Amino acid sequence: MAHKKLGRPTDNPKRVQVTVRLDEGSLKILDEYCEESGLSRAEAIRVGIGKLKK
Repeated sequence: MAHKKLGRPTDNPKRVQVTVRLDEGSLKILDEYCEESGLSRAEAIRVGIGKLKK
């Protein structure tokens, strides 16, 4: 019998994983943004993707 993965329930599950390679300059920009905004890298990248739609 397979066990269901435990964790906090969410209304917006993230089922797709994307791997990305960054140069040092881009990573520094991302990390500085994360530090200033209090977001994780993943959350900050989602914000950036959202801005592409606008």
